[in-house]
Amino acid sequence: MARKDLLDIASLQREEIELLLDQSTAFKQLLISSGKKVPVLEGKSVLMLFYEPSTRTHSSFEVAAKRLSAEVTNFNVAHSSITKGESVRETIETLQAMRTDYIIVRHSRSGLPGMIARLTKASVINAGDGAHEHPTQALLDAFTIKEKFADPRGKRVLIIGDVLHSRVARSTSTLLQKLGVEVAYLGPGSLVPKFGPASIRRFTNYDEAMAWGPDFVYLLRVQMERQDVQFFPSLREYHRIYGITNTRLEDIRQRGLYIMHPGPVNRGVELCDAVMDYERSLINNQAENGIAVRMAVLNWLTPGGDLPRREPAYATRSGAAPALVMP
Repeated sequence: MARKDLLDIASLQREEIELLLDQSTAFKQLLISSGKKVPVLEGKSVLMLFYEPSTRTHSSFEVAAKRLSAEVTNFNVAHSSITKGESVRETIETLQAMRTDYIIVRHSRSGLPGMIARLTKASVINAGDGAHEHPTQALLDAFTIKEKFADPRGKRVLIIGDVLHSRVARSTSTLLQKLGVEVAYLGPGSLVPKFGPASIRRFTNYDEAMAWGPDFVYLLRVQMERQDVQFFPSLREYHRIYGITNTRLEDIRQRGLYIMHPGPVNRGVELCDAVMDYERSLINNQAENGIAVRMAVLNWLTPGGDLPRREPAYATRSGAAPALVMP
């Protein structure tokens, strides 16, 4: 059954996740072999509806859509009637008249992408809604992990930081558990919620968390903009207790662990400068993989829900680079 929208990870079946990750592999191979566009979404339109600032996610989606030959429109919220009090519903009703095929939305209000999906025939992709979910970030995280371990079952991922306000932590931990990965949280007690799956271990002490034996250390950005009160004494104190310092980085190197971060990083808070040059840092890999994963998501969704799901495959002609074909 084809899906119209991608709103969260919680509703995805493991088979759908595996399909998307397989498609991501195909698209990454295509990007490596050829920088040319493919006509997968030729004649289709993509609307970028971002109510919050974004560099990585926005640019990644835009590049992905253009590589698939879609027409991309960036909706400038600052110059729209929204600043005059127009509601989201009124905005969507206006944009619906443009007959766009895909709407990629980011908003500070949890659940708003779902509301938009109910108001439009276009396929809606959640690019982050409040502290709720960020499904494509979770998919690219899983894809990055699977590049290191084709079968990640039984591997352990330690997520460090501001879990309470992190949509990334929610989506990524949910997806990884669906793939059989063990997940644990580490951070100040005020930022590691006690609610959630009992299967997720919770630590407030760094050494105890490392004794758990993680394979990946996943650092979360400290989101000061989402905190109404101060949850820890200072950023310097946070770095001392939970950040990856030079000393901790050397221990991580000795253990052979991988380091991940969704970006943007706060140097001197979540990590020291040396982490960016660490040979097992996957931070740049995550950014690179975002394009292939988002190409896979756009290819997978079916606007209107009445077309067969498209699965990419490769056909290689003698002397030619692999070409994407649609079965």
